[in-house]
Amino acid sequence: MSSDRPVIAYLFTTFPKPTETFLQREVTAMKARGANLRLYSIWGGGPSFRGIPVERFSKWRLLALFWLIPYESWRRPEVLRELLRGLFTRRAPSWLNFWENMLGAGFACVYARSFRRDRPDLVHAAWGGAPATAAWILWRIDGHRYSAAAHAYDLFEHGGDWWLTEKLAAAAFVHTSTEMGRRALAERGIPDERIVCIRRGLGRRSPLKALRSSRLPLRLISVARLVEKKGLDYQLRIYAALRAAGLPFAARIIGDGPLRARLELLAGRLGVAADVTFTGHLPQHEVWNELAEADVLLHTGVISASGDRDGLPNVIPEAMAAGVVVVTSPTAAATEAVTDGVNGFVLSVEDPGAWIEALRRISEDDALAERLRLAARAWVEENFDADENAGRLLLRFNKAMAVGVPADSP
Repeated sequence: MSSDRPVIAYLFTTFPKPTETFLQREVTAMKARGANLRLYSIWGGGPSFRGIPVERFSKWRLLALFWLIPYESWRRPEVLRELLRGLFTRRAPSWLNFWENMLGAGFACVYARSFRRDRPDLVHAAWGGAPATAAWILWRIDGHRYSAAAHAYDLFEHGGDWWLTEKLAAAAFVHTSTEMGRRALAERGIPDERIVCIRRGLGRRSPLKALRSSRLPLRLISVARLVEKKGLDYQLRIYAALRAAGLPFAARIIGDGPLRARLELLAGRLGVAADVTFTGHLPQHEVWNELAEADVLLHTGVISASGDRDGLPNVIPEAMAAGVVVVTSPTAAATEAVTDGVNGFVLSVEDPGAWIEALRRISEDDALAERLRLAARAWVEENFDADENAGRLLLRFNKAMAVGVPADSP
């Protein structure tokens, strides 16, 4: 070992990633608490984060599989048999998920010798896709203690990750950040005592901004990837209904994605192109600047045709902390933060009239808007502190390193 402190090998799909600032806050908070982290990015990312080296997996190293697979198969032939049996007896939910798992398997095979030579005390997979595959195979071939995380995409996209149940069954514990995730894991047979629900979190929070004395035109904001599960076509129809109702507003949709061109065309057809600005992706500090100017955050999440849905989008507590009133659909775990009429509004995207009424009330009723904002900020301070929540996760890491993995480990 290079240090007397226990070593945690932290596996990410991509790290650091601009759209996953919550993971950056998690790593920062753990490092501040003295965690000895080795960071690995399986796809892109790297080469460092706040002075911590990030080991970036070069895809050229996959060429080594031509001799590493025979070698590792000779060492642990039962692992190869299990993987081949799975490949030929089950169908991947999507080609993307197939290749995510193959990439994780390739990482494990390439890094197996390195992990044997300088053995970490715990391997943690930040996602249930490629990172969890890598952690699981490292356990299967060399008995590495490991834990894994499983969040909304891992659990619901096309029915969930290809090998998720097997990967999580042997983990010392499984981290999820919503009660919705906890229920989904329990339905997969993961014992309750091994499911850990610890939310993400925010770092240092600015003072609550003042309520704008006049909220007309109403400044509306949405921060989302432009993908189906964000329900942005419904959101544009809400804007059209607002326009028809004569409620002045200016909306900004922050984010990018494959549906951008289609959504811009829809905005034109609905007659709201002049009222809605598509900014594209913005760095986090600019998102905070946008929140500082906004009155209301709209989240119109839905369940996509593939089954994918949001967990608790981090922008919801970010807006709540900033003093932006949140109006959200009830889909997924948004209601774990937003309680209708208490610290925001929860409305069906199928009922634009309800959204118009809620937005009108926010624009006109100072007492209501202030009550919602104060309650929202209180929820964030109690539930969404990055340092506190990272500390809870670190305690679980320490427990896993002390206790180890289930007794059926190789």
